[in-house]
Amino acid sequence: MNFEQARFNMIEQQLRPGKVLNPGVLEVLHVVKREEFVPPALRRLAFADTEVPLGGTQGARMCAPIVEALALQALAMEKHENVLEIGTGSGYMAALLGAHADHVWSLEIDPELAEAARANLRRAGVTNVVVEAGNGLSGLAAHAPFDAIMVSGSVAKVPRVLLDQLKPGGRLFAFEGAAPAMEAVLYRRNADGFSRVAVFETVVAPLRDAEPAPAFVF
Repeated sequence: MNFEQARFNMIEQQLRPGKVLNPGVLEVLHVVKREEFVPPALRRLAFADTEVPLGGTQGARMCAPIVEALALQALAMEKHENVLEIGTGSGYMAALLGAHADHVWSLEIDPELAEAARANLRRAGVTNVVVEAGNGLSGLAAHAPFDAIMVSGSVAKVPRVLLDQLKPGGRLFAFEGAAPAMEAVLYRRNADGFSRVAVFETVVAPLRDAEPAPAFVF
């Protein structure tokens, strides 16, 4: 398989038509090799417009490329910023964040996935990302506050404890709700509290141990 041609096709046929237009985001998607973060047996799916199973104890999955790219674009990282990611998975999003930021802490609840992500990041030469095993829904108070937080899995509602670990002006990106009506949202901490903006609609796998959204009752 010609990975470079597949990467080009992904960017030109999926991401640009999907309104991923930030030059910095598109550049890092060229540089960080997505296929190196996909299980070897599934590398033919690395650039497909679909989620990719990662294995682990709870059947974790990588988001589709367009979802990852739109999330990264919405968070609008800057090189001096410190970032927290909740849900490391394969380490791919952590690598993308690391390419835009000064330092990234990433929390993964599945120890098997955490170790695999560390290996992927080492192989890719990423040196400014630290992967820790643990439930990220409580954040990482020891290194707070953060300029940005990426919640790489869906939750019924973003826990307040995560929002409280943002710096003034800091942003948090997450997927809120339950299938089939999830929203990708961007929170921002300001002088009056927190603002919330819906960025796009999608469906992604829930974070392990995330509280399920309440069912609608007729």
